[in-house]
Amino acid sequence: MLTWTDCVELSELTEEEIDAIAQHEHVPEMIALEMGNYLVHTHTGEKRVKAMIRDDIRLALEEGKADRVAMLKLVLKHYLEHHACK
Repeated sequence: MLTWTDCVELSELTEEEIDAIAQHEHVPEMIALEMGNYLVHTHTGEKRVKAMIRDDIRLALEEGKADRVAMLKLVLKHYLEHHACK
């Protein structure tokens, strides 16, 4: 049986990236993990995940959530360092 940690490791995403997808798509984390896993294995999907994180940053800015903005900027930085969607 696979654990949550096993699934995260297989997805090639971090838990924070999965959380950003879940927040953006308004879905549970397991669905976001599955969606993210699929997307990062396609060229256009990697760009879509990047756009989701950027959307989340914009929304957090609009809501005045400075801590979330800072965290999401780090998530985006890490994502760009590990995926080919420049």
